[in-house]
Amino acid sequence: MLDNNDESVDKTENKAQEVVGEVVKKDATETSEEVNDVIEKIEESIAKDAEKETTKEMTAPVVDYSKMSIEELVEELKKILSNNPVQKVKNQVEAIKTNFNQLFGALLAEKKAAFLEDGGNSIDFQFTSPIKTAYNSLLSDYKKQRDAYYNELEKQLSINLETRLSVIERLKDLIENADTATMYKSFREIQDTWRSIGAVPKNHYNDTWKTYHHHVERFYDLLHLSNDFRDLDFKHNLEEKLKIVAQAEKLASQSDINSAFKELQKLHKIWKEDIGPVSKAKREEVWQKFSAATKVIHDRRHDHFREMRSKYQEIIENKLSVIAKINAYDTSVNTSHVDWQKSIKNIEELRQEYFQAGKLPYSKSENIWQKFKTATKKFNSAKNAFYKNEKSGQQENLKKKIALIELAESLKDSEDWESATKTLKKIQSDWKTIGHVPRKFSDDTWKRFKAACNYYFDRYHQQKNSFNIEQQAIVDAKKAFLETIKELKVPTKESILELIKNWRSLGKLPRNARHIDGKFNKLIDRALGKLSLDKKDIDMLKFTFIVDGYHTDNDVQKLNSEQIFIRKKMDEIVREIQQLENNLGFFSNAKDDNPLVVNVKKSVLVFKNDLEVWKEKLRYIKALDY
Repeated sequence: MLDNNDESVDKTENKAQEVVGEVVKKDATETSEEVNDVIEKIEESIAKDAEKETTKEMTAPVVDYSKMSIEELVEELKKILSNNPVQKVKNQVEAIKTNFNQLFGALLAEKKAAFLEDGGNSIDFQFTSPIKTAYNSLLSDYKKQRDAYYNELEKQLSINLETRLSVIERLKDLIENADTATMYKSFREIQDTWRSIGAVPKNHYNDTWKTYHHHVERFYDLLHLSNDFRDLDFKHNLEEKLKIVAQAEKLASQSDINSAFKELQKLHKIWKEDIGPVSKAKREEVWQKFSAATKVIHDRRHDHFREMRSKYQEIIENKLSVIAKINAYDTSVNTSHVDWQKSIKNIEELRQEYFQAGKLPYSKSENIWQKFKTATKKFNSAKNAFYKNEKSGQQENLKKKIALIELAESLKDSEDWESATKTLKKIQSDWKTIGHVPRKFSDDTWKRFKAACNYYFDRYHQQKNSFNIEQQAIVDAKKAFLETIKELKVPTKESILELIKNWRSLGKLPRNARHIDGKFNKLIDRALGKLSLDKKDIDMLKFTFIVDGYHTDNDVQKLNSEQIFIRKKMDEIVREIQQLENNLGFFSNAKDDNPLVVNVKKSVLVFKNDLEVWKEKLRYIKALDY
């Protein structure tokens, strides 16, 4: 939110202009009368501040309300009014009013446009909203409390004025009816009472103080007795006023002239309100010292303003240059939240450049400020239009993310590790492609999604770790089993089958330890080679050993591949037999004992025997239930 406070003239600078007025336009060679005029105006400023000491508003820092909804603004206003004194929240209330009016104005325009589109007449358009009613009620209560507060303050200022006037009358009566025995004590009581009274209306401040000090000086001047208390008081007051003079003289060398002038005002206030008179012989002398110190600061102030006026045009040009950049800023290329965030950052940088260009007096700044507000309003309107459309898209994004959440939650207890893991990884990938959701749902949706995914993957990794332990146990057991096989001296068919059975009962090896199966197969082949079995029996034993292993592991793919391989081998053998039998046709006239004929017939027989083995293998594998 843009805040006019950033552009407002510095309060100290305004005050200085009120105090100095036309004096800053005069020559540096000012007369004592001119200095007295400056001092008089300082006193007028003190009078204003004296009243403000009672009515001062303790303003709390204003937050950025520009991103809040209408409902959030009303809730924030309610909270502020409930938890803070009425005099402390002016800036916050005004900031909320500005943002609420903008949002409600846009809503009103939208409702009216829809009304007119439906064929309604502009005169007949009415729109009421519970949120507007609640807002108006809060503002009304705030204004009532504020008015009551300031009415009470005005009453208190009037009461304080009457009290001060009565104290002055007491002082006058003390002077006119002096009792040397008690008058000084009575005077001290009057002083204490005077200092305890609060602020009075600013238009009565100086008159009451001048009247009071006049009679204070009368009291001291008419005190004929050689009063030790009076002399001590004069001495003390002189010391305090000389301290004030020294502080004022020191301020003349302070680099921050505005700060120095503020401190000078405080010194004048202390001089006037807190320190009593000095002896007649010293009054003019000490006052002239203070006036001279005041003049030095005033002259520096005068020079400062003259220098500032020379810089105003440069500041104005710099601010106008920034405004031109904001007006020329192209938002038509922004198509995403990321694009707009970059633009917001760029505009904020230009905004800061505007404020850092320097401060101007109100008379010179207001026109430029309005141009600045118009430029930024143009940008904000485009931004708000985008995010209004974005909000509808965010609702769709919310639906998509909730669907993913529900799917993730349905899988979080799954034990189909392969399928569930694959699905959840895809869900996580899909989540990243979905855009933003409404801010008020963002945290909750993410927490739900993260919780479901974390729950599943914690289970998955726990299971995986447990599985690794089990697999290592199988590896160790099979390694030990291999050593027992090596000790087998005279194998039999039955003992070999028992070894195979026991090997399989130990479990399936993990992929990275499958070489241990290879070692076992070699040992079995070696053992089978020691048996007095024909080639066919050994071949079938080896085959069944391998195929049974596939079946035990439920490896359907390998079983299918094995069956395809067998059928392929059978086809190849059939083709070979057919080729050989065709070749025999060429030897129809040859004798049976012809070496070539004998050789071909032997080959046919071998192939037919091999074919029977492959047929048996096919029957065996087809008989398996898989």
